[in-house]
Amino acid sequence: MTDTQNLIPDLPTSVALLGTGPMGAPIARNILAGGVPLTLWNRTAEKARAIEGGRVAATPAGAAAEVVLTVLPDLPQVADLLSGEDGLLAGWRAAGIEKPVLVVHGTVSPVAVARFAEDCRRQHGVTVVDAPLSGGTIGAEEGRLSTMVGGPADVVQRLLPLFGLYSSTVIRFGETGAGSTVKACNQIVVSATVTALAEAMAVATASGLDLAQVQSILAGGLANSEVLRQKGQRWIDGEFDGGGSAKNQLKDLNFIAEIAKDTGLKLPLSASVRGAFELMVAAGDGDLDHTGIYRTVLGQGL
Repeated sequence: MTDTQNLIPDLPTSVALLGTGPMGAPIARNILAGGVPLTLWNRTAEKARAIEGGRVAATPAGAAAEVVLTVLPDLPQVADLLSGEDGLLAGWRAAGIEKPVLVVHGTVSPVAVARFAEDCRRQHGVTVVDAPLSGGTIGAEEGRLSTMVGGPADVVQRLLPLFGLYSSTVIRFGETGAGSTVKACNQIVVSATVTALAEAMAVATASGLDLAQVQSILAGGLANSEVLRQKGQRWIDGEFDGGGSAKNQLKDLNFIAEIAKDTGLKLPLSASVRGAFELMVAAGDGDLDHTGIYRTVLGQGL
């Protein structure tokens, strides 16, 4: 186990971050606050320009650093950055970077990212590290994300100081793909907790109870959780715009189903939660925060 207190002092100096959305932007700010020069790229350039202190590249090729962090929804978006005259591969060649490291911070399929890493290594000499994150936008802003890492041990060791600028806990679990497997474990708990709390709030609503008072009781006992702390006000306000989307939660649950199939495990709770989010997305609520499963429970999203 590795935490930020045990990180080696040397920080990489050639770093880029691609994807300055709700998670990527605060990560970028924490890296810059740590004194690391940072190149930024985002498909909507204005979002990258809004981050003070970074150098904004016009293309992924222009952001081809020795270490490239991607904070994107899924693996196809990462793969799309590689090819073409504006892609990372062309940029690395132009910059003379022979052994680049590509970090995948998004939540992706463990099977797919392991295959992607092998292809990148064999065909292009690129080392892919999967390092999914937990802690949400608040954790990103506060620099206390949990980062689950899979990749070659020597490469990961070099990345630890960088990860420590925006993470409170960093653990390497094995080769590329291992981090995403751990993230799947994390998402089982997160999705189930969100759904359980949404059901509790629905029961309280249907019974005419004060949701803030109910949450105070839950927070004072065994039912307390980081989900309740970060997300509880959403149920009180009935405000579900923004945040971690239901469609991304469903994507994660589909990865969990893939792992269950590959390992021969029966995961009844995950399957039930997956079904609930399928209903939510089918009802047109896929872009809402995953706490909006409350609407599905109440029948508002059907």
